[in-house]
Amino acid sequence: MLDVATASPHRLLLVDPCSACVELQARLSDAGWEVITAALDQPVPLQCDLGMLRLQPGHVANLGRLKILLSQTGIQWVVAVSRELLEQPGVAQFVAEWFLDYHTLPFDDARIHIALGRACGMARLRRRYQQQAWPSEELFLGDSDEARALRNLVMRIAPTDTPVMIRGESGSGKELVAQGLHAGSRRKNAPFVAVNCGAIPEHLIQSELFGHEKGAFTGAHQRKIGRIESAHGGTLFLDEIGDLPLELQANLLRFLQEMQIERVGGSQPVSVDVRVLAATHVDLEKAVSAGRFREDLYYRLNVLEVRTAPLRERQTDIVPMASHFAQLYTAETGYRPRNFSSGAINAMLRHSWPGNARELANRVRRGMVLAEGREIEAMDLGLASAAEPGIDSLQTWVLRAERQALNAAISHFPNNMGKVARQLQISRPTLYRLLHKHQLR
Repeated sequence: MLDVATASPHRLLLVDPCSACVELQARLSDAGWEVITAALDQPVPLQCDLGMLRLQPGHVANLGRLKILLSQTGIQWVVAVSRELLEQPGVAQFVAEWFLDYHTLPFDDARIHIALGRACGMARLRRRYQQQAWPSEELFLGDSDEARALRNLVMRIAPTDTPVMIRGESGSGKELVAQGLHAGSRRKNAPFVAVNCGAIPEHLIQSELFGHEKGAFTGAHQRKIGRIESAHGGTLFLDEIGDLPLELQANLLRFLQEMQIERVGGSQPVSVDVRVLAATHVDLEKAVSAGRFREDLYYRLNVLEVRTAPLRERQTDIVPMASHFAQLYTAETGYRPRNFSSGAINAMLRHSWPGNARELANRVRRGMVLAEGREIEAMDLGLASAAEPGIDSLQTWVLRAERQALNAAISHFPNNMGKVARQLQISRPTLYRLLHKHQLR
């Protein structure tokens, strides 16, 4: 008989149960588990501690769909599988990638007790760990001074309706900041409309921004609402504003002054209520001096200013961000998030990241697809040359010392995080944050 002694029952989700699973369910219930059954295509009930899937041949025929379901549930899983099915091509790899533990059929009370108990404890630990490491209200990844300052600034200016100019290198999170400003404003339930001013052909941008009336030009078969008007009540984000043609700059300035537009081919002004955010990676002051950008428009847009720091100035954020991207691309790549090897971490810390967070995301995606071992290596990220010995920055040495200190303390007290924290003379929340930052589970 199974024996689970807990103050509150563990909640186990049993998916696609077989006849043997029904018998097991009764014994688990007697032992103190709260067992919930569901079909594979049903929504997953909330607040389950663990999920168990009885893997069947029909599932193996559509592993892609099954991976998407598992990744969207937000809980950890154990699989019950027959030895014959486990030997089929691809099944063992799927089980190793996607489940905390597995149980070979037929069910054995002693073995299933160990598997479920161990997996349930690990699932709760991971959930608590993730909640401490990644608060849901964070709108910009990282714990560096630069990331914290950016979050604080965005939180302070988000509630206002004042125009904001967001500056930073390509890939450094300018649109993420704009979305954060919108999410923290009174307009958060209204549209957020993003326009890349450099991606729209010059002969179309007037119509795209301001819209047009039916018959305004050849091919205008019906009225079109422009991007500005479609953002009414919400936020208009003008990305790469420095690429906007001078003629359009004059029209945009008139709109910002009057909060009215005229559609192409129209004669009646249309009032629009939007908050305008703009972003650029170019030096607008130089563009103004060179006559490529209107000075009056510059001052109209640049009332408040937010700057995003390049990734090379935020080294302490690189590994946590890489781990986040690994989790994000789980469903797309079809693999569980892998940890990064020490060589990969060193390579990431040495790399200059000219493409910033966007480059990091793409390299992690590449690494998850190409990695053949249990960890992602520098070669998988395309950073093999950066892993070669060289002169490290002071920050790299600090990060390396942090990791070594954590490993040493954990080796002395592997099962007592309280003693680990006291040994390192830090608080438990700080310990959990450092464990997450260095991928030490």
